[in-house]
Amino acid sequence: MKKMLKVMVLGVGMLLAACGGENTSTQENETSPSGSADAEINLKFGMVAGTQSNEYKAAQFLADYVKEQSEGSFTIDLFPDAQLGDDRAMLDQLQDGTLDVTFSETGRFGIWVPKATILGLPYIVEDYDHLHRVIYDTEYGQNLHEELINDFNLRVVGTAYNGTRQTTTNKEINSLDDMKGLKLRVPEAQTLLDYASYTGAAPTPMAFTEVYLALQTNAVDGQENPLSTIETTKFYEVQDYLAMTNHVVNDANYVVSESTWESLSAEQQELLTEAIEEAVAYHTDLFETEEAELVAYFEEQGVTITYPDLDEFRNAVSEAYPKYLEEIGEGAEEYMEQIENVR
Repeated sequence: MKKMLKVMVLGVGMLLAACGGENTSTQENETSPSGSADAEINLKFGMVAGTQSNEYKAAQFLADYVKEQSEGSFTIDLFPDAQLGDDRAMLDQLQDGTLDVTFSETGRFGIWVPKATILGLPYIVEDYDHLHRVIYDTEYGQNLHEELINDFNLRVVGTAYNGTRQTTTNKEINSLDDMKGLKLRVPEAQTLLDYASYTGAAPTPMAFTEVYLALQTNAVDGQENPLSTIETTKFYEVQDYLAMTNHVVNDANYVVSESTWESLSAEQQELLTEAIEEAVAYHTDLFETEEAELVAYFEEQGVTITYPDLDEFRNAVSEAYPKYLEEIGEGAEEYMEQIENVR
């Protein structure tokens, strides 16, 4: 009997010791080096942009920032070069919770929320500062973000500047009249097709990989893209003129899956928000600095740069707006008014 009692006491003691050991281990695993009680977290950030792009540099800045601030308990893995699909595919992955973060311009959200299409129209916004005010300081922009969260599992945490689209040609563009009849290569995007046609050019869609040869052989007279793209593709080698038409201001939203966001602790959400704010500032500075340098660089390469009167371009393209507003429907005119009020 005494022997049996000793065995029972010994068993209870071992069980208590084991339980105590488990509690200590779990607490150590859940405590980060900085002393918070958050478990380690790893996110996936997919993008179409390649490793030499400003977008990738900014995303790497973001990843480095969260890793450093969390002392390694919060990490972000980057998947550039469209490894995870195109822009649409990655937004779909955010919606179903299989990807955590990606980039998207605001206009692309028009796939799900028609009123977002407005911000992809040529000359709707004047510059990045105006675009930022539209997105964050108007009911239009704020409601758009709420709708993306509530209905589509997409949370926009920050919006960076991603360059402004300009026009290169084989003839000098000083006024709207100079656009007449130009065979202008544009992507298969209705807003850019309209930029070409409403300014008097002949829109000529073609695959991006075919553009350099088409410019070189004068199969087309010109193309339009941000300055960074014109430089990396070396379009300036086969185009003598660059017109600063400023027709579309590109943004890059840092979009987080709402499923991912809700899985983070309050402290992790705060760190990610802070990191994205810093990345947005860095991202924007990269593009603004690069564009200023590229204007000088193109001039050194013998490209003639012109600054046409944009009012006549804006007035011409504005004739395309009614069809978009009709598609958006109720509230469209009010959205336009809000955009204009923060110009």
